[in-house]
Amino acid sequence: MVTGGGVAPVAGTGPGQAGAGDADGVGVKEETVKGWLALTLGLLAVVVGALWTVQGLGYVSGSLMTDQRIWAVVGPVLVVAGLATLWWGLRSRRHRA
Repeated sequence: MVTGGGVAPVAGTGPGQAGAGDADGVGVKEETVKGWLALTLGLLAVVVGALWTVQGLGYVSGSLMTDQRIWAVVGPVLVVAGLATLWWGLRSRRHRA
């Protein structure tokens, strides 16, 4: 029974106890989420950047972005940023023990 309206602690998750984290106190779950988040955002940036590029070059019609030079420039920049994010996400996942 919890008194005073507080929340009961979960066994094995307090300071100095084995459980949800590693020896340094950084949660393994948090690191996994960071890795997947970077991979997901990087992949999304690559796909959107490629779409913007082909729209800017005029290969995809039916959009206000078609044949607009700015999207032919912004698209590849986003692709490069997405590839860097993918690389960082893969690197951070690989260096976990």
